[in-house]
Amino acid sequence: MIKVSLLIPTLDQSGAEKQLTLLATGLPRDEFEVQVITLTRGGPYEEILKEHQIPVTNLKKRFKFDPFAYRALKKLVQQQQPDILHTWLFAANAYGRMAVKRLPASQKRPKVIVSERCVDSWKSNWQHNIDRRLLTQTSLMVGNSQGVVDFYREKNVPESILRVVSNGIPIPDSTICETTRNQLIQEYNLPKDARLIAFVGRLARQKRVEDLLWALQLLRQMNDNVRLLIIGDGPERAKLEQLAHKYTVTPHVCFLGHRPDVKKLFPMFELFLLASDFEGQSNSIMEAMSYGIPVIASDIQPNQELVVHGKTGFLSSVGDCTGYAQYAERILADSALAKELGTASQKRMQEEFSVDKMVQSYAALYREVLT
Repeated sequence: MIKVSLLIPTLDQSGAEKQLTLLATGLPRDEFEVQVITLTRGGPYEEILKEHQIPVTNLKKRFKFDPFAYRALKKLVQQQQPDILHTWLFAANAYGRMAVKRLPASQKRPKVIVSERCVDSWKSNWQHNIDRRLLTQTSLMVGNSQGVVDFYREKNVPESILRVVSNGIPIPDSTICETTRNQLIQEYNLPKDARLIAFVGRLARQKRVEDLLWALQLLRQMNDNVRLLIIGDGPERAKLEQLAHKYTVTPHVCFLGHRPDVKKLFPMFELFLLASDFEGQSNSIMEAMSYGIPVIASDIQPNQELVVHGKTGFLSSVGDCTGYAQYAERILADSALAKELGTASQKRMQEEFSVDKMVQSYAALYREVLT
């Protein structure tokens, strides 16, 4: 039996947390014994893990560097004696490798697999320095896209320890619930025949949601029934609401904030947009494609790995607001094209990005590092 401990900062409802939960619940129980450790707190995914009888331990970290949480992690690793410590996101990647490095010489040391989930151009020099110093404790570094792996290769991570494992996405029921649509229309006072297009994600600078607002200004002149739903929250929300007013698109955009029922909303969208500067592998794009929704996304490498230009959607240069608007109008005006793109999107997710394929890939890596 291979003992695996998965370490992550939280179990909030975000992309990395979702992938960890899919992996933990998908690994074959006759070969892997799985435990989950959170540094700071639990979250919505904790209940799913517990339903699958996967133990979850929360270390309750309070500070950027919390010596109490660090010592608790070190002690827990000594107690659990995992064969593999698989860490996710910067804080867990740092704490996990430091804890293993400081284990007593007589203690069994787990192999450490580090998951990097994004092209982390936000990292400061001190964070990259920590990553470099801890490379000696890293058995493998896994990116969720080739773009992420290329980024870390340029940061002098050895080629021999780099791997790519794409995110997995379950194929959902894409049936539109008319009751839910009617409730949404009433809640936000939308036209009954509104053409709903959407962005789902954190409202942060990297997402360039302001480009979508400017594209909406162009698009609504061609199609007055279009409504952009911005689902999610973040530090840029107030600024974006002001920009919507400045661009005179306030009647055509709805800021829905965080919606725990977002899965019920996806089938209503005729189009999904993402204009990011950088990504790892966008869970929101994958989710939209799994529902059979055409996607227009920024032309960056991680998005190129998901969206096949002209076949499952379209790619537009970063900052090209006119391009987003033109592609959106083209899809909204041609129902046959929209259906063709959506069908191809869903098929691509089924064949290339299944949860089973992701789980099998990680299981193969676990076996690899133990040999």
